[in-house]
Amino acid sequence: MATYVNNLRLKEITTGDEDGTWGTSTNTNLELITDGFSYGTKEMAADANETFTMPDATADDTRSFYLKITSATSLTATREVTLGPNTVSKVWIIENATSGSQIITIKQGSGATVDVANGAKVMVVTDGAGSGAAVLNANPTEIGGTVTSVGGTGTVQGLTLSGTVTSSGTLTLGGSLADVDLTSQVTGTLPIANGGTGTTSTTFANLTTNVTGTLPVANGGTGVTTSTGTGATVLNVSPALTTPKITTAIQDASANPVIIFDSNQFFAGTFSDKVVAIGDTGSATTIDCNDGNVFTATLNGNCTFTLAATNGTANRATSFTLVLTNDATPGRTVAFAGGTFYYPSGIINRTTDANATDIYFFFSPDGGTSWYVTLPAKNLTT
Repeated sequence: MATYVNNLRLKEITTGDEDGTWGTSTNTNLELITDGFSYGTKEMAADANETFTMPDATADDTRSFYLKITSATSLTATREVTLGPNTVSKVWIIENATSGSQIITIKQGSGATVDVANGAKVMVVTDGAGSGAAVLNANPTEIGGTVTSVGGTGTVQGLTLSGTVTSSGTLTLGGSLADVDLTSQVTGTLPIANGGTGTTSTTFANLTTNVTGTLPVANGGTGVTTSTGTGATVLNVSPALTTPKITTAIQDASANPVIIFDSNQFFAGTFSDKVVAIGDTGSATTIDCNDGNVFTATLNGNCTFTLAATNGTANRATSFTLVLTNDATPGRTVAFAGGTFYYPSGIINRTTDANATDIYFFFSPDGGTSWYVTLPAKNLTT
């Protein structure tokens, strides 16, 4: 009696069987053997675990050497694909071509499994050990050691780096770069886009006391020469000076143009918030975020504030502070327009007492589509 206990589920004819028909069975076996070196596709029928079983002496794509796994629907989580029967010991190249960007886990029995990322291709081996059968990752890998040289320009993917990588060209890593100290383990020029400064690693002297020339912006400087004089700080925007020049606030600057800042005015003026006094609100008031970042107003009626002119540049947020004081009439109402507003616990508990002041803080990370509003200080009275 014929049996099928082999790794390709071929028909094994016993002695004396199939007189006159053994040739047909043999030809079928030969075709199934070639299928074991072919390309095939199996589709997961649902968003669930799936079992693909190689049938006895019958053509089926599960037998293929390269097995592309697709799905009839988008997967919502990692799903298991079991290759059966669990007595088959075989090599497969598995491609995860399922929809939904999910991992598929290849298994055979209760033993080890192999994850295949969406869009990835992994060579696996099943050991055919029955109920405890395992799936092993057969992808060629290099564990440990040192890659001493990568000549020219190329791309490295799926490589575990535990030593030193020296590249004479552009080295592109397909994936994340982990456990690398960029300050001590990377030499050469690290591009700004990859977290560097675009310059080679350099140890600088004290830039305040030891540098008398112009340090370029690309090297961490300001692009200007600095020196300190009596009564003023001088920024010399001319090319680098060979000798530090001291310039005072009463010195004639026509021969040597300089920009002179009074230190008290510098910190009190340039870096302070711009205040816009709205005055009485009336029933409707527009807050133009281009005008400033602190607005003061007196609520003299039930008022709707409309927020306008937010920062529309990508990756730029808009924020401002509103100092709102009630007039002598208590109980006036306040509403906001110009976006969707979010408050702590969904409500904003402002002070409605006469002559009381509340301080609002508004923040929008998306150009005014959403506003997050808090009251850091409220019911401020004399």
